[in-house]
This record gives sequence, structure tokens and C-alpha cells, in this order.
Amino acid sequence: MSSTSAEKSLGTTGVARVEVGSAESVAANIAWWDADADDYHAEHGEFLGVADFVWCPEALREADAGLLGDVAGRAVLEVGCGSAPCARWLADQGARVVGLDLSAGMLRYGAAANIATGIEVPLVRANAERLPFADGAFDLACSAFGAVPFVADVGAVFREVARVLRPGGTWTFAVTHPMRWIFPDDPGPDGLRVTGSYFDRTPYVEVDAAGTPTYVEHHRTLGDYVGALTAAGFTLFDLIEPEWPAGHTQQWGQWSPLRGELFPGTAIFRCRR
Repeated sequence: MSSTSAEKSLGTTGVARVEVGSAESVAANIAWWDADADDYHAEHGEFLGVADFVWCPEALREADAGLLGDVAGRAVLEVGCGSAPCARWLADQGARVVGLDLSAGMLRYGAAANIATGIEVPLVRANAERLPFADGAFDLACSAFGAVPFVADVGAVFREVARVLRPGGTWTFAVTHPMRWIFPDDPGPDGLRVTGSYFDRTPYVEVDAAGTPTYVEHHRTLGDYVGALTAAGFTLFDLIEPEWPAGHTQQWGQWSPLRGELFPGTAIFRCRR
């Protein structure tokens, strides 16, 4: 899940499976994504582009999938935007977009890409558990692997997204498919062996020598997501599990053609407020 240089700069020494609350998750992931921003864009920047909406490592593009519908003239919030290539693509389709992320390092890349492309998307640094926007400010919200897997209180994120959406607004987000948590984080044959319980919600945590978290990712089951969405006032109307496309050979971390042929790596939830 991690890059060597970020691990080195943060003093990561090992992995723990321990309970981690919101404050520790926020601190760890600010530190992690700030430290990893350069390596992340060196490795994945070409795949993601600067003004392209790629939902997942399976290379499903919004231009082809149309999960958000016609966005022209609509107010859109991207939650966990990273360097905001998705937000810029949406803006290029005529949407009025705001990108939000916790990491100043990732937003630094976003600001540079705004200048490079000439597509000026407002970028806001904030925690997705406490969105700094007025009630009903947006027509729709989206997230491609941003924020949702990294927060301790996913219910708070869903409630906040529901609050800032207008009635009838949609919330569409992609996360690592929950079933992936039963396998080792390995793209090769060793990643095909079940080694954990699907029902173990203990977060994946990397720690330094003092035991301080340096990276945190939280696991929820499909049922957990549906329950939290329903409790926040959303209706789930579609769940997409993208298949690995023929001819797609690019590996991304634990996502690979070998694993993608056998079981899903991504779950995309489509919900309506």
C-alpha cells in the first residue's frame, strides 16, 4: 500500500492491525499523502492524466461510463480530489466544480495542473468528515478512491455529503472492493490466497518505531456501506463492480490482470439523496 520514500521520510517500521480513531487517521493521512505526493504522481500521473476522469485501476472512464449523467451547468463536489484531474475533466464538460482534499501536497499538484491546463478548478483543503460548505450547495458529489477509505467515521462523511447536496442529488464513489481485504496486498499468485476474515473491520495501519500511525486505511463490508448510506438518507440505486478489461496490462499496486480476471478490485456506489 505504500511507497518506499514516503515510508522512509515518515519513519515507518511495520504494519499493525489496531483500532484508530478520527484524529489519528487524519494526522496519519495528512502526513502520508503529503510525503507521497511526488512518488504518487511519478508512478500514476500518466495513467490519471491532468484533465481526465478515471474511476479505478480497471481504467473505467467517466467519458465512457456516464455514471454522473450530464454535468453541464451543475454544481459538483469532488471529495478527496487529490490533484483533481477528475474535477478538471468535469469542468471541461461545463460543470461548476469544487475539489476538496486533506493533503496540501496533493493539492499543490492540483494547483500546478490548473495552471498547466488553463482549467481553473477551486481547490479546498478540508476533512471530508466536516465539509466547509452550506447546506444544499451542490447538485451532485463524486469520489474516485478519495477520502472514503481513509476516514474513521464513514457515516460522518455520508451525512456531510447528504447535507451539502440538494434533494435528488447523487453521490457516486469508488472504493477498493471490500472482498479484497481477505487477500494479501499482492498483485501476484500470493495475492490469490485467502489470509484474513472479511468480517474483520480492524484498520490497516502502518506505524513508526514509537507506534504512531503513518498510514491508515479502514475496511468496511458491502453491508456496512449500504447501512451507513441508508442511515445518512441515501438510496442506493446501483453498485458497479468493473471487470478487468481485455488488453489492459497496467498494474497498479495490488491491482493486476491476474487478480482482476478472477475477482473484483473496485466497487462503485451510486446513491441518491
